[in-house]
Amino acid sequence: MLTDLSTKEIWFITGSQHLYGPETLAQVAEHSQKIVEAFGQSSLIPVKIVWKPTVKTTDEIYETLMAANHAPDCIGIITWMHTFSPAKMWIRGLSALQKPMLHLHTQFNQDIPWSTMDMDFMNLNQAAHGDREFGFMVSRLRKNRKVVVGHWAEERVQKQIGEWTRVAAGWDDWQGAKFARFGDNMRYVAVTDGDKVEAETKFGFSVNTWGIGDLVSVVNSIGEGEVKTLIEEYEASYNMAASLLAGGANRKSLETAARIELGLEKFLVDGNFKGFSDTFEDLHGIEQLPGIAVQRLMAKGYGFAGEGDWKTAALVRAMKIMGQGLEGGNAFMEDYTYHLNPSNPSILGSHMLEVDPVLAVNKPSCEIHPLGIGGKADPVRLVFNSRGNIDSLVAALMDFGNHFRLLINKTKALDITEEMPNLPVARVLWKPLPDLYTAAEAWILAGGAHHTCYSENLSVEQLEDFAGIAGIESLVIDEDTKIRDFKNTINWNEIYYR
Repeated sequence: MLTDLSTKEIWFITGSQHLYGPETLAQVAEHSQKIVEAFGQSSLIPVKIVWKPTVKTTDEIYETLMAANHAPDCIGIITWMHTFSPAKMWIRGLSALQKPMLHLHTQFNQDIPWSTMDMDFMNLNQAAHGDREFGFMVSRLRKNRKVVVGHWAEERVQKQIGEWTRVAAGWDDWQGAKFARFGDNMRYVAVTDGDKVEAETKFGFSVNTWGIGDLVSVVNSIGEGEVKTLIEEYEASYNMAASLLAGGANRKSLETAARIELGLEKFLVDGNFKGFSDTFEDLHGIEQLPGIAVQRLMAKGYGFAGEGDWKTAALVRAMKIMGQGLEGGNAFMEDYTYHLNPSNPSILGSHMLEVDPVLAVNKPSCEIHPLGIGGKADPVRLVFNSRGNIDSLVAALMDFGNHFRLLINKTKALDITEEMPNLPVARVLWKPLPDLYTAAEAWILAGGAHHTCYSENLSVEQLEDFAGIAGIESLVIDEDTKIRDFKNTINWNEIYYR
């Protein structure tokens, strides 16, 4: 279900001009090709970097950037001004550019060749001021871009580029994406709702509601053989509760859960959806709330959030794309309850049923237990604890009427050392930075949602870059957060984004 990042392309576009003559331009092309070759061999860059011929005129720039717009596998561009490229040449092309852009401020040589340097060398290696000319025009046009500074062969530089290409892939995945909403928003709840028209305009994905009857008919069409095969997969993958085994008292419930999963997946595949939401208030005809079904579909790459929260479902999908292939996972999450002991204040994250098993520290248990809300039969779910002692973060996407806000809180995942025999759901424990009291106050001041995407492998910088590409506000709560400064930032941003 996740897109293979290696099939995606970032175009490497080098700027120059005819002023320097054919010999210099040949060297510019040779140098840029060597940089692209090095990027192609780097394990830090997950996508294909594609060399493009040096652009030297207004028309060449425009044609190359328009071609990038229309190339389906191109998810962004990298620009570099090896020499001086007069920036008025870039106005038409940059004004038309629709793909994310990274400006690499580098030069081919790492060191100054003190004893051999002459004016020919200086004419060739002018990025120190050629990139500044280009940077002015991008800023003048108010175009968003990522800027990476340093020698192209450095691991640090390649790591920054690789992380940004993941962000570009997440954005690309949103373009034209479809998310299904089974039922409406949970009644009277505010933060999970929003303007779907504005979201499609701003983000490129669509959200539409599908009647639960449409899903029920697909679920009911699933054959016994398919159910049997999926249950065999359950039994091979999880520690099964005794009552769910063949002959057990709840075996029929497991068969129902498997049929729901198969029906849900068929609906999503047939409709080319990348994620979905549901609400327990509107699941007529579904015997039990989808628990294990949702958990396993998220693990395959689908975005999800409960109670009709389509914004978080879309965010989960984008973050899964960004984190693909990295150690750790990205998952729908909810701040559920606090541990307010002054010795170790922390947050326990969970949900009624739907926590993604990509977070599991050990083999999950497949269990069935009553659920106090929803009025349905007891649902089957996967129960596990998450990994601890790793850097993590939570992010939430909110609609404030006049703009969208992406709120990000750096966290530290904690090992779960206490037994919770009476809480049969998946559990995640973390310490928000700088501390629970400051982080929670800042989160509430920012209007942060209770639904988030919890990440074990993405950085704050990547999510800030993602917000930048989308042209929306990002707010960060981290080890440096001070409430007075945070309030001021909210107020300043309100003016800017209004």
